[in-house]
Amino acid sequence: MTEVLTVAANGLGHITLNRPAALHALNTGMCAAMIEALVAWRDDASINAILLDHAQGTRGFCAGGDIRMIAESGASDSKQARAFFFTEYRLNHLLFTYPKPIVALIDGVTMGGGVGISMPARFRIATENTTYAMPETGIGLFPDVGGGWYLPRKPGQIGMWLALTGARLKAADCLIAGVATHFMPTEILAAARAQIAGAAQTHDAGRALDSGLEALSESAGRPKELTPENIARIDRIFALDSVEAIFAALQSDNSDWAKAQLAALKTKSPQAMKVSFRQMREGAKMASFSDEMRSEYRLASRVASRHDFQEGVRALIVDKDNKPIWSPATLEAVSDALLDELFAPAPSGDEWTPLVAD
Repeated sequence: MTEVLTVAANGLGHITLNRPAALHALNTGMCAAMIEALVAWRDDASINAILLDHAQGTRGFCAGGDIRMIAESGASDSKQARAFFFTEYRLNHLLFTYPKPIVALIDGVTMGGGVGISMPARFRIATENTTYAMPETGIGLFPDVGGGWYLPRKPGQIGMWLALTGARLKAADCLIAGVATHFMPTEILAAARAQIAGAAQTHDAGRALDSGLEALSESAGRPKELTPENIARIDRIFALDSVEAIFAALQSDNSDWAKAQLAALKTKSPQAMKVSFRQMREGAKMASFSDEMRSEYRLASRVASRHDFQEGVRALIVDKDNKPIWSPATLEAVSDALLDELFAPAPSGDEWTPLVAD
């Protein structure tokens, strides 16, 4: 089966993820195939817009990356894991800098790697099937694929909350968080596809998409997670200066919401939470997206071989006992020295590089 389908016709470059058995999770070959198509279309004057979706009639948009392969590689020499991250992050950056408007139909599960390829899109259409999350702290990882750029730039402290808790958002919450730009029920996606195809035949496809998609957009209803009351709590608590302070604030808040957040955080890797906290704070100050991806490549290359990622994948994906034994076991035991080691520059010649400049 061809895992990425690419078609260019009538002004539209169309990329379709086609790995349904894995909910279209990305592997190195899929990332390379998308890069090849996007590079070919970038300077093709006959292509005016890009559509990114998954095979119709299958579940999920993109559930992430090939986590099992990354863990197996990390347990040995990490070469395949590093090759995957290097290629995936080049794809993320290429999409971020792409000169033509991109539409992502995030109709279904959109996590990890799926977030990385959809967030650079100018138009991100959610449906009633959309479930967004960056759940990496639950497997000892961190919100990569540009998470350190996008999450700190979300309203208030929503990004820090998402990064640490791995909270799952449905469509209405996705609009509030800036994950989605439009909501459309699946019953009108055929009309949306026709509108996208029509806009791609114009020289100002971006403007045509702006007006056409807005006309089709509908209300997603009430948010489940990001109610005004919860946003106020998120902005107060997740603005604090350490993960430990966030835990303490949640413990002193008697609301059911705070209790639920605390229970979720207690299941996460202490190392991953502290890495993610620092990543969010540093990412907010990054001068360019390529700088962020360079930092994330350093982290990913190192974290993939560490105990918590190996253990998280074992507990949640391989054995599925959902009982990871984290090491270090507490937040206090995750030292600043360890964080400095994980965030340090890579040896000469081992740094990540983009295909194009920002």
